[in-house]
This record gives sequence, C-alpha cells and structure tokens, in this order.
Amino acid sequence: MLTLRLALRSLANRRLTTILTIVSIALSVALLVGVETVRRGVRESFAGTIRGTDLIVGARGSGQQLLMSSIFGLGSAAGTLTWETYERWAAHPAVEWTIPISLGDSYYGYRVVGTTEAFLEHYRFRNDGRPTVAQGTWVSSDRDVVLGSEVAERRQLHVGDEIALTHGLRGTGILDHEEHPFRVGGILAPTFTPIDRSLYVALEGIEAMHAGWENGVPPASALPSLVMPGAESPPATGPPPAPTPAPQVTGDTDHAGHDHQLTAFLLGTKNRFESLRLQREINTDTAEPLTAILPAVSLTELWHSIGFAEDGARLISAAVLLVGLLGMLVSLYSTLQERRREMAILRSLGAGPGRIAALLVFESGVLSVLGVVLGVGLTYLVLLVGGGIAERHFGLFIPVTPPGTLEWAYMGGVVVAGLVVGLVPAWRAYRHALQDGLAIRL
Repeated sequence: MLTLRLALRSLANRRLTTILTIVSIALSVALLVGVETVRRGVRESFAGTIRGTDLIVGARGSGQQLLMSSIFGLGSAAGTLTWETYERWAAHPAVEWTIPISLGDSYYGYRVVGTTEAFLEHYRFRNDGRPTVAQGTWVSSDRDVVLGSEVAERRQLHVGDEIALTHGLRGTGILDHEEHPFRVGGILAPTFTPIDRSLYVALEGIEAMHAGWENGVPPASALPSLVMPGAESPPATGPPPAPTPAPQVTGDTDHAGHDHQLTAFLLGTKNRFESLRLQREINTDTAEPLTAILPAVSLTELWHSIGFAEDGARLISAAVLLVGLLGMLVSLYSTLQERRREMAILRSLGAGPGRIAALLVFESGVLSVLGVVLGVGLTYLVLLVGGGIAERHFGLFIPVTPPGTLEWAYMGGVVVAGLVVGLVPAWRAYRHALQDGLAIRL
C-alpha cells in the first residue's frame, strides 16, 4: 500500500506528463474497444435487417446476390420467376406465409419494391420490429406508392404528392414512367434498415406502369425523349396502339389472372425444422430453376467474405495501442534520469532495490488502468452521442451494451502490457547504486 501511495504521489508531482500519457493510452484503448463495439454493432445491424424469414427464393444464381438485391437493395437480381411458380410454392403444405417482391425500378436512386400487404403482416426486422405506416395508409390502388422515411425526408415528399418512377435502378429523366404517375399514399415509420430507403407499390402498379412494354423496351409513345438532338423521330406507320388498361387493386386483392414477374419471394414455414428440407426441394426443382437461401446462413457467409476489413481495423487499432504503450515507456524512461536523486533518497530511507523497481511498475500500472478507464468511458460517450446519428444517416444500429468477453480481454491485455512496459525502467532503476543518485555530476 505504501508503494502504491508513493506511486500516486510521484505521478501527481508530474501532472503534465502523467495527463498526456493517460490521454495517449485512453485514445488507443477507445479506438481498440470502439472498433470492436462498432464491428459487433454493424454485424447485429446486418443480421437484424431480416428476422423470422425462413427462406428467400429467387431465380437461379448466387445466394449472396439474391440476398443483397432482395433485402439490402444492392446490385441486381439474377433473373425473374413467374407468378405461377410463386403460387405453386406458396401453396406448399410446409409454407405458412409468403411475401412476393418485384424489383427493377427506382426513384432518384431509391429502389421501388412491388409487393402486397403481406409485407406489413409478415416482414420482421431487429427485435421483432415490423414496418408500420406512420402517415397515410398502405397501398390501395395501382397508382399508390408508400415511401420509406428516408425517401420522404430526403426528397421532401408528403402524402398526396405525385411522382414519376424511373425504369432501371439508377438515374432519372431517362425512361421515366410519366404516363403512369403515382400518388404518395403513405409514409412508413423509421426502421433504420433498407426499408427506409425504399418505395413500395402494388404488384399491379408494377404491371400497370409497364403496360405496352415488351422485353424491357417501352412502346414507341415513350421514346421521343430518347431521340438525339437534330435527329428525326421515325415516321408513324399507323395509329398508336391502344394502351393496356391498368389493373386496379383494392385491399387484399386476388392476384389470379395477372402475369406478374417476380424478382424473389420470402417465405415462412409452419415448422422451422422444415426449412432445410424445403430449401433442398426448391433448389432441385426442375419446373423452373430457383435458388432458395437461408437468410442467417447467407448473412454469416457475407460477413466472412468481408472479414478482412475487420482484421484491418483491428490491426490499425493494435498499432495505435502499441504506439501509446511505447509513449508511456519513453515517458517513464526519460524521467528516470531526472529522478535519480529521488530514488537515492528513497534508498537512503530504507527502500531496497526491489521496492524502487516495484514503484516504477506500479506507476506504469496506474497509468494503464487510468488510461483504460478513460478510454472505455470515452468509447461509451461517443456511442451514446453518435448512436442516433449513425442510425439516422447510415442505418446502423449500434447497441450500447456492457463490454463483452473480447473487450474485457483487450482491457486486461492493455493493463498487463503496461505493467510489462514498466519493467524496463524498473530494471534500470534496480541496477542503480545508492551512490549514483547522491553523486554530484558536473
């Protein structure tokens, strides 16, 4: 206890050096623990984007491509599947519910999702959250669109506004569906998931705004805006074709008779133990080549594929921590020469070489502990202040939870490393003789 009191008094007498050393270690610890906390939060945010869905089914292709396009709105799907195929699997005895998804259009870069009211009923995300309509109502006709919260905020749209969607996933002004405008019927509550960056229409709305299109090519009436300046439009060879009447949708309409082209569909099984058997059955189906994936497994595979980024962040954090510990070593070692007389006086008062060495080890240990405490406190302060900002601007849910096993291991490692660093000046002081500090040096 006496040695600890002496260490604290000694550190207090060198306030500036002590504070700078503690801050250096604290910043290093904050970066190390912060990277791990953010990494865990990002993983939970990704995994929490979809919950309760047993299988995602789409055209034959890469499982990660299917996951990213249908859930995260990134990239494009491998292909489409027919409504007949969807109905056949929706009626499977093991299937309890399904959510059809049709993609391919956008609005200022935000994806447009064609779906049904089953999306509100069955889609779940983090901690059993569900999408809810905060303003207006859900889609009630083929001209209604429901906006994610971020789309409404960024584009400054309100219930009742009219918008024209764009064919394709990027850009606007080229192949806009101006002949079939949509009215904003509702705005979803914020979820901090890709839902906030999406627009939702009925499947009949997707079909209606593509009326007259063949193989992704619009009718001639939609092409004048694509003619290059100075070029002449092709002469009309006859009366324009009559527009295909737009199907109407009200509430939970029976979709029989419509030839919807779906990108994917989500399904939940009556018994989760049926998921693997049903996945194998879908993947080996010969009627139409399909790919069925387990969301949890695909998310894990996706995370492993980008794990090198985690390792890089950890490596950088460890390097910063190493610099902080070396700074503490330099600080203790550089002041050792100035403290030779102090050590000699302690020796003359009866302190043996072992106690002098222990004094320096205690000092480095105190600096490490204070640096760890300050660093962890700084990390959680940043999480409390910046967590909401990360959710609003990046859709990342970073929970503020107590340190996990790995974080405690990091903190313990820093303290141990600090004690080890203190052994270097302690060994040097241990070798000093009493006369070294009392001799007058000219």
